[in-house]
Amino acid sequence: MTKIAKKKSIWKLWAAKLHLWFGLGIGLLIFIISITGALYVFKDEIENYQRKEVIYHGETNIAQKNILPLKVLEDKVNEQVKEEFPIHWVNIPMDENRSYRFYWFEHNDKAWNYFDEYPIYQVAYVNPYTGKVLQVYDEKNGFFQIVKMIHWSFLLKESWGTYVVGIPVIIFVIMLISGIILWWPKNKAARKQRFWFRWKNIKNWKRKNYDLHNIFGFYSSILALVFAITGLFYAFFVIQAAMYFVFSGGKTALPDYSQYTTKAPIEMRNDTTLDKVAQKTRETFPDTFAFSIDLGHPHMDDHEHPNFEIYVQHLSYSYHKYSSLIFDENSGELLKRIDYKDKNFGEKAVGANYDIHVGDILGLPTKIIAFIISLMIASMPVTGFMIWWGRKKKKKK
Repeated sequence: MTKIAKKKSIWKLWAAKLHLWFGLGIGLLIFIISITGALYVFKDEIENYQRKEVIYHGETNIAQKNILPLKVLEDKVNEQVKEEFPIHWVNIPMDENRSYRFYWFEHNDKAWNYFDEYPIYQVAYVNPYTGKVLQVYDEKNGFFQIVKMIHWSFLLKESWGTYVVGIPVIIFVIMLISGIILWWPKNKAARKQRFWFRWKNIKNWKRKNYDLHNIFGFYSSILALVFAITGLFYAFFVIQAAMYFVFSGGKTALPDYSQYTTKAPIEMRNDTTLDKVAQKTRETFPDTFAFSIDLGHPHMDDHEHPNFEIYVQHLSYSYHKYSSLIFDENSGELLKRIDYKDKNFGEKAVGANYDIHVGDILGLPTKIIAFIISLMIASMPVTGFMIWWGRKKKKKK
Protein backbone atom coordinates (compact mmCIF):
# COMPACT_ATOMS: atom_id res chain seq x y z
CA MET A 1 0.00 0.00 0.00
CA THR A 2 1.36 3.44 -0.93
CA LYS A 3 1.87 6.24 1.61
CA ILE A 4 -0.95 8.25 0.03
CA ALA A 5 -3.34 5.30 0.29
CA LYS A 6 -2.32 4.76 3.92
CA LYS A 7 -2.97 8.43 4.72
CA LYS A 8 -6.38 8.21 3.06
CA SER A 9 -7.28 5.08 5.01
CA ILE A 10 -6.17 6.67 8.30
CA TRP A 11 -8.26 9.75 7.54
CA LYS A 12 -11.27 7.57 6.78
CA LEU A 13 -10.67 5.42 9.86
CA TRP A 14 -10.66 8.43 12.20
CA ALA A 15 -13.51 10.07 10.34
CA ALA A 16 -15.55 6.88 10.83
CA LYS A 17 -14.76 6.77 14.56
CA LEU A 18 -15.66 10.43 15.09
CA HIS A 19 -18.80 10.08 13.01
CA LEU A 20 -19.95 7.07 15.02
CA TRP A 21 -19.12 8.36 18.49
CA PHE A 22 -20.58 11.80 17.89
CA GLY A 23 -23.61 10.35 16.14
CA LEU A 24 -24.43 8.04 19.06
CA GLY A 25 -23.80 10.88 21.51
CA ILE A 26 -25.91 13.64 19.98
CA GLY A 27 -28.10 11.83 17.44
CA LEU A 28 -31.31 12.26 19.45
CA LEU A 29 -30.59 15.97 20.04
CA ILE A 30 -29.96 16.59 16.34
CA PHE A 31 -33.17 14.75 15.49
CA ILE A 32 -35.16 17.00 17.86
CA ILE A 33 -33.48 20.19 16.59
CA SER A 34 -34.08 19.22 12.95
CA ILE A 35 -37.67 18.03 13.28
CA THR A 36 -38.69 21.15 15.22
CA GLY A 37 -36.96 23.24 12.57
CA ALA A 38 -39.03 21.51 9.90
CA LEU A 39 -42.25 22.02 11.87
CA TYR A 40 -41.54 25.73 12.28
CA VAL A 41 -40.89 26.49 8.60
CA PHE A 42 -44.50 27.13 7.58
CA LYS A 43 -45.53 28.91 10.79
CA ASP A 44 -46.51 32.16 9.05
CA GLU A 45 -48.58 30.50 6.35
CA ILE A 46 -50.49 28.34 8.84
CA GLU A 47 -51.04 31.12 11.36
CA ASN A 48 -52.11 33.59 8.68
CA TYR A 49 -54.71 31.07 7.52
CA GLN A 50 -55.92 30.47 11.08
CA ARG A 51 -56.13 34.22 11.73
CA LYS A 52 -57.47 35.30 8.34
CA GLU A 53 -60.67 36.66 9.95
CA VAL A 54 -58.76 39.16 12.12
CA ILE A 55 -55.68 40.08 10.07
CA TYR A 56 -57.96 42.51 8.20
CA HIS A 57 -60.27 44.54 10.44
CA GLY A 58 -63.11 44.77 7.89
CA GLU A 59 -63.95 48.44 8.58
CA THR A 60 -65.78 50.04 5.65
CA ASN A 61 -65.43 53.53 4.17
CA ILE A 62 -62.02 54.04 5.74
CA ALA A 63 -61.23 56.90 3.37
CA GLN A 64 -63.79 58.98 5.31
CA LYS A 65 -62.57 57.81 8.73
CA ASN A 66 -59.57 58.55 10.92
CA ILE A 67 -57.34 56.08 12.74
CA LEU A 68 -57.56 56.65 16.51
CA PRO A 69 -54.51 58.08 18.32
CA LEU A 70 -52.20 55.41 19.77
CA LYS A 71 -52.87 56.45 23.38
CA VAL A 72 -56.64 56.13 22.81
CA LEU A 73 -56.17 52.73 21.18
CA GLU A 74 -53.94 51.56 24.02
CA ASP A 75 -56.51 52.61 26.63
CA LYS A 76 -59.32 50.87 24.73
CA VAL A 77 -57.28 47.67 24.42
CA ASN A 78 -56.47 47.74 28.15
CA GLU A 79 -60.16 48.18 28.99
CA GLN A 80 -61.12 45.12 26.96
CA VAL A 81 -58.22 42.77 27.74
CA LYS A 82 -57.60 43.75 31.39
CA GLU A 83 -54.06 42.39 31.55
CA GLU A 84 -51.87 43.01 34.63
CA PHE A 85 -48.81 43.80 32.49
CA PRO A 86 -48.54 46.94 30.32
CA ILE A 87 -48.60 46.62 26.54
CA HIS A 88 -45.02 46.48 25.29
CA TRP A 89 -45.23 47.50 21.64
CA VAL A 90 -47.60 47.93 18.71
CA ASN A 91 -47.07 46.70 15.17
CA ILE A 92 -48.50 49.16 12.63
CA PRO A 93 -49.11 47.99 9.03
CA MET A 94 -48.79 50.36 6.10
CA ASP A 95 -51.92 48.81 4.58
CA GLU A 96 -54.74 50.63 6.37
CA ASN A 97 -57.05 47.65 5.81
CA ARG A 98 -54.95 45.55 8.16
CA SER A 99 -55.43 45.33 11.92
CA TYR A 100 -52.96 46.79 14.39
CA ARG A 101 -51.24 44.24 16.64
CA PHE A 102 -50.65 45.11 20.28
CA TYR A 103 -48.11 42.91 22.08
CA TRP A 104 -47.60 42.04 25.74
CA PHE A 105 -44.13 40.67 26.37
CA GLU A 106 -42.22 40.28 29.63
CA HIS A 107 -38.87 38.62 30.28
CA ASN A 108 -37.80 37.31 33.70
CA ASP A 109 -34.07 36.63 33.57
CA LYS A 110 -34.09 34.93 36.99
CA ALA A 111 -36.10 31.92 35.77
CA TRP A 112 -34.49 28.64 34.66
CA ASN A 113 -37.02 27.45 32.09
CA TYR A 114 -38.94 28.93 29.16
CA PHE A 115 -42.37 28.99 30.80
CA ASP A 116 -41.16 30.96 33.82
CA GLU A 117 -38.73 33.11 31.86
CA TYR A 118 -41.56 34.64 29.83
CA PRO A 119 -44.49 35.42 32.18
CA ILE A 120 -46.50 36.69 29.21
CA TYR A 121 -46.26 36.84 25.45
CA GLN A 122 -49.56 37.54 23.73
CA VAL A 123 -50.98 39.65 20.93
CA ALA A 124 -54.28 41.44 20.36
CA TYR A 125 -55.53 42.16 16.84
CA VAL A 126 -57.27 45.55 16.96
CA ASN A 127 -59.43 47.61 14.63
CA PRO A 128 -57.50 50.94 14.56
CA TYR A 129 -60.63 52.92 13.63
CA THR A 130 -62.75 51.80 16.58
CA GLY A 131 -60.30 50.31 19.07
CA LYS A 132 -62.25 47.05 19.13
CA VAL A 133 -60.16 44.00 20.06
CA LEU A 134 -60.91 41.42 17.38
CA GLN A 135 -59.00 38.54 18.95
CA VAL A 136 -56.29 37.86 21.55
CA TYR A 137 -53.77 35.05 20.99
CA ASP A 138 -51.56 33.49 23.65
CA GLU A 139 -48.29 33.34 21.74
CA LYS A 140 -46.32 32.02 24.72
CA ASN A 141 -48.22 28.72 24.81
CA GLY A 142 -48.95 28.53 21.10
CA PHE A 143 -47.85 25.44 19.16
CA PHE A 144 -45.27 27.17 16.98
CA GLN A 145 -43.76 29.18 19.82
CA ILE A 146 -43.27 25.98 21.86
CA VAL A 147 -41.74 24.30 18.80
CA LYS A 148 -39.44 27.28 18.31
CA MET A 149 -38.27 27.27 21.92
CA ILE A 150 -37.58 23.52 21.87
CA HIS A 151 -35.48 24.17 18.77
CA TRP A 152 -33.87 27.24 20.32
CA SER A 153 -33.17 26.14 23.91
CA PHE A 154 -34.86 22.79 24.69
CA LEU A 155 -37.28 24.90 26.80
CA LEU A 156 -34.48 25.89 29.18
CA LYS A 157 -33.64 29.44 30.13
CA GLU A 158 -32.58 31.14 26.92
CA SER A 159 -29.08 32.13 28.06
CA TRP A 160 -28.37 28.48 29.01
CA GLY A 161 -30.42 26.75 26.37
CA THR A 162 -28.73 28.34 23.39
CA TYR A 163 -25.46 26.72 24.57
CA VAL A 164 -27.17 23.39 25.28
CA VAL A 165 -28.37 23.48 21.66
CA GLY A 166 -25.27 25.20 20.27
CA ILE A 167 -22.68 22.69 21.48
CA PRO A 168 -24.37 19.68 19.81
CA VAL A 169 -24.66 21.76 16.62
CA ILE A 170 -20.89 22.38 16.68
CA ILE A 171 -20.41 18.61 16.96
CA PHE A 172 -22.90 18.19 14.12
CA VAL A 173 -20.72 20.41 11.92
CA ILE A 174 -17.78 18.06 12.62
CA MET A 175 -20.04 15.14 11.74
CA LEU A 176 -20.95 16.78 8.43
CA ILE A 177 -17.26 17.08 7.55
CA SER A 178 -16.47 13.52 8.64
CA GLY A 179 -19.54 12.30 6.77
CA ILE A 180 -18.31 13.84 3.50
CA ILE A 181 -14.93 12.14 4.02
CA LEU A 182 -16.65 8.79 4.51
CA TRP A 183 -19.01 9.39 1.60
CA TRP A 184 -16.24 10.19 -0.87
CA PRO A 185 -16.25 7.27 -3.35
CA LYS A 186 -13.18 5.10 -3.86
CA ASN A 187 -13.75 4.50 -7.57
CA LYS A 188 -16.10 5.07 -10.50
CA ALA A 189 -18.35 2.13 -9.63
CA ALA A 190 -18.83 3.38 -6.07
CA ARG A 191 -19.49 6.90 -7.37
CA LYS A 192 -22.57 5.73 -9.25
CA GLN A 193 -24.07 4.29 -6.08
CA ARG A 194 -23.42 7.41 -3.99
CA PHE A 195 -25.32 9.98 -6.08
CA TRP A 196 -28.72 8.31 -6.46
CA PHE A 197 -30.78 5.30 -5.42
CA ARG A 198 -30.21 2.19 -7.53
CA TRP A 199 -32.68 -0.22 -5.97
CA LYS A 200 -33.94 -2.08 -9.01
CA ASN A 201 -32.53 -5.43 -7.84
CA ILE A 202 -32.05 -4.52 -4.17
CA LYS A 203 -34.38 -6.09 -1.60
CA ASN A 204 -32.17 -5.89 1.48
CA TRP A 205 -33.52 -3.15 3.80
CA LYS A 206 -30.03 -2.61 5.29
CA ARG A 207 -28.68 -1.68 1.88
CA LYS A 208 -31.57 0.69 1.29
CA ASN A 209 -31.12 2.25 4.71
CA TYR A 210 -27.39 2.67 4.03
CA ASP A 211 -28.16 4.39 0.72
CA LEU A 212 -30.68 6.69 2.37
CA HIS A 213 -28.07 7.77 4.92
CA ASN A 214 -25.37 8.37 2.31
CA ILE A 215 -27.44 10.00 -0.42
CA PHE A 216 -29.57 12.20 1.84
CA GLY A 217 -26.43 13.10 3.76
CA PHE A 218 -24.64 14.17 0.59
CA TYR A 219 -27.46 16.26 -0.89
CA SER A 220 -28.30 17.96 2.40
CA SER A 221 -24.73 18.56 3.56
CA ILE A 222 -24.12 22.04 2.12
CA LEU A 223 -27.42 23.52 3.23
CA ALA A 224 -27.18 21.63 6.54
CA LEU A 225 -23.89 23.44 7.09
CA VAL A 226 -25.58 26.77 6.25
CA PHE A 227 -28.42 26.07 8.71
CA ALA A 228 -25.94 24.98 11.38
CA ILE A 229 -23.77 28.11 11.09
CA THR A 230 -26.75 30.48 10.97
CA GLY A 231 -28.09 28.71 14.07
CA LEU A 232 -24.74 29.00 15.89
CA PHE A 233 -24.95 32.74 15.16
CA TYR A 234 -27.43 33.04 18.07
CA ALA A 235 -25.43 30.93 20.52
CA PHE A 236 -21.90 32.28 20.09
CA PHE A 237 -20.91 35.90 19.63
CA VAL A 238 -17.73 34.85 17.82
CA ILE A 239 -19.88 33.55 14.93
CA GLN A 240 -21.70 36.89 14.71
CA ALA A 241 -18.41 38.79 14.75
CA ALA A 242 -16.82 36.49 12.17
CA MET A 243 -19.82 36.76 9.84
CA TYR A 244 -19.79 40.54 9.96
CA PHE A 245 -16.00 40.64 9.52
CA VAL A 246 -16.09 38.40 6.44
CA PHE A 247 -19.04 40.01 4.65
CA SER A 248 -18.16 43.61 5.49
CA GLY A 249 -14.67 43.25 4.05
CA GLY A 250 -12.76 43.26 7.31
CA LYS A 251 -14.74 45.63 9.50
CA THR A 252 -14.85 44.65 13.17
CA ALA A 253 -17.77 46.70 14.49
CA LEU A 254 -21.25 47.58 13.33
CA PRO A 255 -21.94 51.28 12.65
CA ASP A 256 -22.46 53.23 15.88
CA TYR A 257 -25.48 55.52 16.07
CA SER A 258 -25.41 56.06 19.83
CA GLN A 259 -24.71 59.78 19.34
CA TYR A 260 -28.30 60.22 18.14
CA THR A 261 -30.11 60.49 21.45
CA THR A 262 -33.11 62.20 22.99
CA LYS A 263 -32.19 65.79 23.87
CA ALA A 264 -35.62 67.38 24.31
CA PRO A 265 -36.90 67.71 27.90
CA ILE A 266 -39.36 65.11 29.20
CA GLU A 267 -42.00 67.82 29.47
CA MET A 268 -42.27 67.89 25.69
CA ARG A 269 -43.55 64.33 25.59
CA ASN A 270 -47.33 64.01 25.49
CA ASP A 271 -50.09 61.67 24.31
CA THR A 272 -49.56 62.63 20.65
CA THR A 273 -45.76 62.18 20.48
CA LEU A 274 -45.95 58.57 19.28
CA ASP A 275 -48.57 59.52 16.69
CA LYS A 276 -46.12 62.08 15.36
CA VAL A 277 -43.45 59.35 15.19
CA ALA A 278 -45.85 56.97 13.41
CA GLN A 279 -46.90 59.60 10.86
CA LYS A 280 -43.30 60.52 10.06
CA THR A 281 -42.46 56.83 9.61
CA ARG A 282 -45.36 56.40 7.16
CA GLU A 283 -44.24 59.45 5.19
CA THR A 284 -40.61 58.31 5.07
CA PHE A 285 -41.27 54.70 4.02
CA PRO A 286 -44.74 54.61 2.43
CA ASP A 287 -44.12 51.52 0.29
CA THR A 288 -42.98 49.15 3.05
CA PHE A 289 -44.96 46.51 4.96
CA ALA A 290 -45.05 47.50 8.64
CA PHE A 291 -43.18 49.02 11.57
CA SER A 292 -43.24 48.64 15.35
CA ILE A 293 -43.26 51.23 18.12
CA ASP A 294 -42.35 50.59 21.75
CA LEU A 295 -44.99 52.27 23.91
CA GLY A 296 -42.38 53.23 26.49
CA HIS A 297 -43.64 51.56 29.69
CA PRO A 298 -41.37 50.05 32.38
CA HIS A 299 -40.93 46.28 32.07
CA MET A 300 -39.44 43.41 34.07
CA ASP A 301 -36.16 43.38 32.15
CA ASP A 302 -35.79 47.12 31.66
CA HIS A 303 -32.38 47.95 30.24
CA GLU A 304 -30.78 50.98 28.69
CA HIS A 305 -31.48 51.69 25.02
CA PRO A 306 -28.97 53.95 23.26
CA ASN A 307 -31.82 55.71 21.45
CA PHE A 308 -35.47 55.47 20.40
CA GLU A 309 -35.29 53.43 17.20
CA ILE A 310 -38.14 52.33 14.92
CA TYR A 311 -37.60 49.25 12.76
CA VAL A 312 -39.37 49.30 9.41
CA GLN A 313 -40.07 45.92 7.78
CA HIS A 314 -40.00 46.22 3.99
CA LEU A 315 -41.37 42.77 3.04
CA SER A 316 -44.38 40.85 4.34
CA TYR A 317 -42.69 37.41 4.20
CA SER A 318 -39.20 38.25 5.46
CA TYR A 319 -37.39 40.39 8.05
CA HIS A 320 -33.98 40.74 6.42
CA LYS A 321 -34.83 43.86 4.43
CA TYR A 322 -35.42 46.55 7.02
CA SER A 323 -34.59 50.19 7.61
CA SER A 324 -34.46 52.19 10.82
CA LEU A 325 -35.45 55.63 12.01
CA ILE A 326 -34.08 57.18 15.19
CA PHE A 327 -36.33 59.71 16.92
CA ASP A 328 -36.16 62.04 19.88
CA GLU A 329 -38.72 60.20 22.02
CA ASN A 330 -39.81 63.36 23.83
CA SER A 331 -40.26 65.74 20.91
CA GLY A 332 -40.91 63.16 18.19
CA GLU A 333 -38.28 64.77 15.97
CA LEU A 334 -36.56 62.53 13.42
CA LEU A 335 -32.82 62.42 14.22
CA LYS A 336 -31.43 59.82 11.82
CA ARG A 337 -32.60 57.76 8.83
CA ILE A 338 -30.80 54.43 8.28
CA ASP A 339 -31.91 53.09 4.92
CA TYR A 340 -31.50 49.43 3.96
CA LYS A 341 -29.93 50.31 0.61
CA ASP A 342 -27.17 52.30 2.35
CA LYS A 343 -26.05 49.47 4.63
CA ASN A 344 -22.80 47.62 3.91
CA PHE A 345 -22.89 43.96 2.91
CA GLY A 346 -21.87 42.86 6.40
CA GLU A 347 -24.91 44.56 7.93
CA LYS A 348 -27.16 43.01 5.31
CA ALA A 349 -25.67 39.54 5.91
CA VAL A 350 -26.14 39.79 9.68
CA GLY A 351 -29.68 41.10 9.17
CA ALA A 352 -30.48 38.20 6.81
CA ASN A 353 -29.23 35.50 9.17
CA TYR A 354 -32.64 34.69 10.68
CA ASP A 355 -34.40 34.51 7.32
CA ILE A 356 -31.69 32.26 5.89
CA HIS A 357 -31.91 30.00 8.94
CA VAL A 358 -35.69 29.53 8.76
CA GLY A 359 -35.94 29.60 4.95
CA ASP A 360 -37.77 32.94 4.68
CA ILE A 361 -35.13 34.68 2.61
CA LEU A 362 -36.91 34.31 -0.78
CA GLY A 363 -40.36 33.39 0.45
CA LEU A 364 -42.16 30.11 -0.30
CA PRO A 365 -39.51 28.50 -2.61
CA THR A 366 -36.77 28.72 0.03
CA LYS A 367 -39.22 27.61 2.73
CA ILE A 368 -39.96 24.43 0.79
CA ILE A 369 -36.22 23.80 0.42
CA ALA A 370 -35.65 24.43 4.15
CA PHE A 371 -38.48 22.03 5.03
CA ILE A 372 -37.12 19.22 2.84
CA ILE A 373 -33.53 19.68 4.02
CA SER A 374 -34.63 19.75 7.68
CA LEU A 375 -36.45 16.42 7.20
CA MET A 376 -33.36 14.97 5.50
CA ILE A 377 -31.19 16.08 8.43
CA ALA A 378 -33.71 14.61 10.89
CA SER A 379 -33.48 11.27 9.07
CA MET A 380 -29.68 11.13 9.43
CA PRO A 381 -29.56 10.10 13.13
CA VAL A 382 -32.28 7.49 12.50
CA THR A 383 -30.67 5.83 9.47
CA GLY A 384 -27.22 6.18 11.06
CA PHE A 385 -28.36 4.41 14.23
CA MET A 386 -29.93 1.64 12.16
CA ILE A 387 -26.63 1.13 10.28
CA TRP A 388 -24.76 0.84 13.59
CA TRP A 389 -27.39 -1.42 15.13
CA GLY A 390 -27.39 -3.71 12.08
CA ARG A 391 -23.61 -4.07 12.18
CA LYS A 392 -23.65 -4.70 15.90
CA LYS A 393 -26.18 -7.51 15.54
CA LYS A 394 -24.16 -8.98 12.68
CA LYS A 395 -21.00 -9.03 14.84
CA LYS A 396 -22.88 -10.79 17.65
CA LYS A 397 -24.02 -13.52 15.26
